[in-house]
Amino acid sequence: MVSLEGLVAAAAVLAGLGLLAWRLWAGRLEVPGDRREEEEEEEGILFITEDGAGRCRLLCKPSALAQHLVRSLGQSAVLRGGRWLWPRWPRLQTLWQLLRPPEPEPAVARELLQLPDTGLVALDWLVGARGARSGSGGGGPSSVLLLIPNAAGKVTGGLLQLGLRALERGFVPVIFNRRGHNGCPLTTPRLQPFGDPGDLREAVTYLRCRHPTASLLAVSEGSGSGLLLAYLGESGSSSCLAAAACISPVFRGRDWFEAGMPWFYEWPLLLHLKRGLSRYVGSLAEAVDVEGLLGSRSLRELEEALFCRTKSRPTTWEAYWERNEPLRDADEAAVPVLCLCSADDPVRGPPARSLPLELFRSSPYFFLLLTPRGGHCGFPRRGLGRCWGHEAVLEYFRAMAEFLRAEERRKGLPRPRRLGGPALEPPVFTWQRSYTR
Repeated sequence: MVSLEGLVAAAAVLAGLGLLAWRLWAGRLEVPGDRREEEEEEEGILFITEDGAGRCRLLCKPSALAQHLVRSLGQSAVLRGGRWLWPRWPRLQTLWQLLRPPEPEPAVARELLQLPDTGLVALDWLVGARGARSGSGGGGPSSVLLLIPNAAGKVTGGLLQLGLRALERGFVPVIFNRRGHNGCPLTTPRLQPFGDPGDLREAVTYLRCRHPTASLLAVSEGSGSGLLLAYLGESGSSSCLAAAACISPVFRGRDWFEAGMPWFYEWPLLLHLKRGLSRYVGSLAEAVDVEGLLGSRSLRELEEALFCRTKSRPTTWEAYWERNEPLRDADEAAVPVLCLCSADDPVRGPPARSLPLELFRSSPYFFLLLTPRGGHCGFPRRGLGRCWGHEAVLEYFRAMAEFLRAEERRKGLPRPRRLGGPALEPPVFTWQRSYTR
């Protein structure tokens, strides 16, 4: 049965595509890929390759790890060939990622994790394609890949497709669902703010206990990167993660909400959030103005209704973002993070004001892979369900494992027993400064 949300979203997409086609025909739509991005700065940018979407660049602080990533990504076929039929339509690429179903449909096993305040988060383990028989790869534990959806909690087809690709390569993918999101029961009148990593920390601790010999990796999609970046900054060297990646991240949360978002992106997510929250009106009524919440006309209004205009502890919009900006503790991050971004991202905004270029030049742990085209979390390529952004992220994790193995051999340290799949070795470690010099 087709849901009301699906019908409304489909109608919005059809209307948007019609308007988009008309504006292209009328010659009134500016195509970002048609002009040279003057705001891109060449200093500190290492050239990787020329692909169907243009030049891909890696912006980072020079180090042994950075040189290894340049070689690995440059030699890989991930960034070459197979470009999409409409590379200059970033809005269409964004819609394609946001609303398309995964193929094949994945089978998911849900696990509920109770938090110290009796709240719940859900962990969805991807166990294979629906209808297919799942089995163990054998040979020991694989790396656990934690997938973090966007801030609205919508698990897109693109995120599920990434999980299936990872599963094929021997990873153990699991999706983190916030309180009240994606069918996770809301047992307390409290949701998770944009950049509050408390619940994510509990989930990571649980995964470490459940898989003590496996490496933990994390990937976030879109605005969900605010949660991952905040966690890495607050946790520092105690994050328990071996590496992380952000696909089309939102770096400056307050600016992003205040600037406004394209309607074709905001409306489906706003509808998705309202539909989920409407199930918990009775519980939320104790903490917020439910009528104002469900009457929100933008994601910013909804964010304010949920976390600023509360009945018990109201706060200002400014004070809220002092505690929830994703990069507030970025200097404390001690885990390599690859940020895959497109210069024509219609959701994040122009690179000159939305990308923290100085962070990538000064921190040895942050790497910006910037491509001229790809939309927001789109990065499509020819072939059913293909996304070269997903392949780039998985190639990045492979390169990280290769680099660590080479460093251990060079230093003559005893190697632990071989781990099955693409696990990083050793499975539990602290990043050494020599890796990023």
